[in-house]
Amino acid sequence: MPLNSSIARKSLMALAGLFLAVFLPVHLGVNLLLLVQDGGRSFSVAAEFMATNPVIRIAEPVLFLGFLLHIIYGLMVSGANRAARPVGYQRPNSSDTSLLSKYMFHTGLIVLVFLALHLADFWMLKVGLVAPPEGIDRHDFYSRALILFQSPWYSSFYIASFLFLGFHLNHAIQSAFQTLGVNHSRYTPVLKLAGSAYAILMTAGFSLIPLRLAFFP
Repeated sequence: MPLNSSIARKSLMALAGLFLAVFLPVHLGVNLLLLVQDGGRSFSVAAEFMATNPVIRIAEPVLFLGFLLHIIYGLMVSGANRAARPVGYQRPNSSDTSLLSKYMFHTGLIVLVFLALHLADFWMLKVGLVAPPEGIDRHDFYSRALILFQSPWYSSFYIASFLFLGFHLNHAIQSAFQTLGVNHSRYTPVLKLAGSAYAILMTAGFSLIPLRLAFFP
């Protein structure tokens, strides 16, 4: 199968997306340690493990490559779909395409903007391109996270971003399996239900942190 074919692009986008979805629970597990009332000890230990473990260090560029592939092939597939149907429908929602499917590109773009801002803040602080708040070491990510999440504006933006990620995941997971050929009258409804449950769980889990720290301290 040529790598520049439509099927290959969709399959690579689906595989990269599923790989990224597997990473989310790991990230959520570490972030939830922010809520443990031990002065940041549990979170700092987990963050140190993630930063120094050789397996994790090797996985980091693989994860970045997964993001890159998902974004690139997502843009290519979206562009090809728009080129194949340059004229919009006369009536809104007149196609058979679900609402979530129609706005996959838009929700993905919002998540990408959030991710870029989130990673930029993390890496610029880590390498010393930006100064941490006064009295906080630049490697003290626990204190930095608390300061960010205690801001209602940042927390609201964080929650909104994960709501859009939830919408994206809800359709993306079952769509990815369908793209990879898993389409069966018995299994497809189960995958759709599992995808929706996973999307809700991830959205609720990540949203719990700013809700607790910013709005219900």
